[in-house]
Amino acid sequence: MSLRPTVIVFLRAPHLGTVKQRLAAGIGMIEARRFYTETTQKILRRLERSPTWEVRLAVTPDLAVANGRFWPNNLYRFAQGHGDLGQRMARALGRFPNRPVVLIGSDIPDLSAAHIDHAFAKLGQSDLTFGPACDGGYWLVGTRDASMVRGLFKNVRWSTKHALADTLENVGNRRVGLLYTLDDIDNVEDLTRWRAGSKGSPR
Repeated sequence: MSLRPTVIVFLRAPHLGTVKQRLAAGIGMIEARRFYTETTQKILRRLERSPTWEVRLAVTPDLAVANGRFWPNNLYRFAQGHGDLGQRMARALGRFPNRPVVLIGSDIPDLSAAHIDHAFAKLGQSDLTFGPACDGGYWLVGTRDASMVRGLFKNVRWSTKHALADTLENVGNRRVGLLYTLDDIDNVEDLTRWRAGSKGSPR
C-alpha cells in the first residue's frame, strides 16, 4: 500500500516579540502576533480536513512541540531542530520518504486546499515543485520523493529576493513545476501589498 501524500507546515510558537519580527517592526508586536496566529489557524483549518493527504507540523523552538495550546492536538508535531532554514527544511522533508511531500510556511493568507491539490498534481509530472512568492522567495516546496531535495538548499540567500532563484540554481537535471504566485507576509510592505491586491487562486 502506498504512503499518503504529506503536507508539512512550518510553524513558530507565537510568543510575543519572537514571532514575525520584521512585520512587528512595522505594525507592532501585538498586531504581528495576532496576524500570525489568525493566519495559522485559518490555514490549518483549511488543510486538516482533506482525506487526500496527512498534515504534519514542524515546530520551532523545539520545546514548543509539547505545548498543545498553540495548535490542534490531533495533528502530529515534531521539532524543526537546529540549523539554517534550508537545513531544517531538508531534515523535515526527509522524515517522510517514499511519498509525495510538500512543505509550506504559515504566513500565506490566501493559501487553500486547492493550492495543495495543485502542488501534488504537479508532482505527478515533476520531481520538484515550487510556489513562488511575490518577494522572490517561495511559499511552498514539494518533492515526489525526499531523495530529490539532496543539495537543493545549498548557498541559498534566505529572506531575500534571490531565494527562489538560488534554489533553482541547485536543481540540476531534476524536473520542476511552478505553481501560482502568492504573498507570504514577512514585513509591513508585504502586508500592505496583500491587502491592496487581488486574492490568489490556483491556475
